Amino acid sequence: MADEPLVLGIETSCDETGVGVVRGTTLLADAIASSVDEHARFGGVVPEVASRAHLEAMVPTIERALKEAGVSARDLDGIAVTAGPGLAGALLVGVSAAKAYAYALGKPLYGVNHLASHICVDQLEHGPLPEPTMALLVSGGHSSLLLAPDITSDVRPLGATIDDAAGEAFDKIARVLQLGFPGGPVIDRLAREGDPKAIAFPRGLTGPRDAPYDFSFSGLKTSVARWIEAKRKAGEDVPVRDVAASFQEAVVDVLTRKAIRACKDEGVDHLMIGGGVAANSRLRSLAQERCDDAGIILRVPRPGLCTDNGAMVAALGAEMVKRNRAPSDWDLSADSSLPVTDPHVPGHSHGHSHGHSHGHSHGDGDGGGEAGHGHGHGHAHDHDHVHELSKDNLYS
Repeated sequence: MADEPLVLGIETSCDETGVGVVRGTTLLADAIASSVDEHARFGGVVPEVASRAHLEAMVPTIERALKEAGVSARDLDGIAVTAGPGLAGALLVGVSAAKAYAYALGKPLYGVNHLASHICVDQLEHGPLPEPTMALLVSGGHSSLLLAPDITSDVRPLGATIDDAAGEAFDKIARVLQLGFPGGPVIDRLAREGDPKAIAFPRGLTGPRDAPYDFSFSGLKTSVARWIEAKRKAGEDVPVRDVAASFQEAVVDVLTRKAIRACKDEGVDHLMIGGGVAANSRLRSLAQERCDDAGIILRVPRPGLCTDNGAMVAALGAEMVKRNRAPSDWDLSADSSLPVTDPHVPGHSHGHSHGHSHGHSHGDGDGGGEAGHGHGHGHAHDHDHVHELSKDNLYS
């Protein structure tokens, strides 16, 4: 074990300041400082508040992780950091900190992809990833089906959400039901006491002519909101538990159905589910049921490793070191729309002409003057290549 790479990972793409320390595929420390409570009163993530919180939490969280791992910063073989996708200002804090530590310690720097990290974290729990890995990533900013023949260099998007991400839909329905923010955990809890068959909500993009691996949750969200509104208008009580259960069932039914289909079509016998919504209990149980029926092995990390954390970044960083991938240059920038096809940002040869596939969608889309949403990535693909720390960049 001593000859496995020892890597520190920093994650600041949204509202969690995560710092993890990993040796090979062994997790030594996972320290998190969350600013979610500071955003709750706005009903969504506010980018400036998140950036400021990262700034304040960064050094103490790094010190806590090193202490917990029982290692000195000098022992590290590399420092990995989320370079994108995410909120530009938030990413910038992590990238700047990682550069400072790597430079001061004389260690290689690895700017890695947030989505690829969500896949790689499973190594910390279930051992090395099978190659290729089929991954269903579902969170507040992303819903994607990805095929990863090599997590450090070859990640292929098969499908993604064309509008709202799954986690975003959970947050918005929770808001309509006045359940607070974030919406995922509370809907999950209430749904356990409701009837998933009570209301027939639509399953988006499941027709014979629809894209087989793409997702759409905006129609479902509107349909649920209208259903609730009609009940209220008629002066009837809204059966909150049944609405939560029926809505949740519509989401997880589509997610699991498409993921199993992709595994069968690609001849892959493993399915990995990651991202914040992978903590949802119904998604886990339905995925298990359908994987068992199809003879597919399901890998889902424990809930604490599904939400954003530094351990996942460290896990991918350790894999980069192990496979001798080129470290990033010192001019590494935060790229708010880094495509999933770039698992990391290698040095020297990286131009900025990314061929963007639809690997992620972080626009809010309904511009309702809200202060961000879900994991509020409040920008569509607007290549924020942030090179210097200026006010214009920080608040773009």
